[in-house]
Amino acid sequence: MSEAQTRNNKIKTFIGCIIAATFFWLMNVLNKDNYAIKINYPLRIEYDQQAFVPMQPLPKRVSVNVSGDGWSLLQKSWLNFNAMPVTYKVLNPNQSSYINSTTLTDQITSLFPNLRVNYVVADTFELSFERKLRKIIPIRVDSLSINMREGYVISSVINVSPSLISVDGPMSIIQSYPDTIRISVPTSKIQNNYDETLPIPFPMSPLVEISHKDVYVSFEVAQFLGDQKEE
Repeated sequence: MSEAQTRNNKIKTFIGCIIAATFFWLMNVLNKDNYAIKINYPLRIEYDQQAFVPMQPLPKRVSVNVSGDGWSLLQKSWLNFNAMPVTYKVLNPNQSSYINSTTLTDQITSLFPNLRVNYVVADTFELSFERKLRKIIPIRVDSLSINMREGYVISSVINVSPSLISVDGPMSIIQSYPDTIRISVPTSKIQNNYDETLPIPFPMSPLVEISHKDVYVSFEVAQFLGDQKEE
């Protein structure tokens, strides 16, 4: 056997010993008890979505300090990407301003039968809800502001579709919206039949659901000849 082959075999043997030693050390560590770590666990907030709107993003994960043996901690900390979320029910959203950490700890404990839940890290537990309100708002075209070419007039009914929109959201925001939305036709010197889709001039909010963002406006145009005098 050449000197180079002997050296390569020694290196392979050394690496194998390191891997084996690391493996046995890891097994020994994982079998020990009384380790404590903080893990992030999925959280689902349940509330009456038909009647209330959260005014700020709801927490989706909760930090939990747990202790136990190495294997159980490894399973919960590294393999919880598909774990069943802990569900926290908000029974009175308009009266709840925070998550009760004691109640949440009790629920998490039932999901961690092989671990001891020491405490929940309550750092993002603020809640804010408002009652949901729906409002139906009519859409109208501001006909007086339509700019027609001289000698031309609107010769039909001004059609608007949809003529009504619905908005759903927090009461404080919905109540600030107008009772009627007026659409302005931006085209100037109109002389042909008009049919365009126009955006609704409406203040957008991520907390508000609006049934339509555009309306279709159409009307017919005719030339106004007026009275002609005989010479």
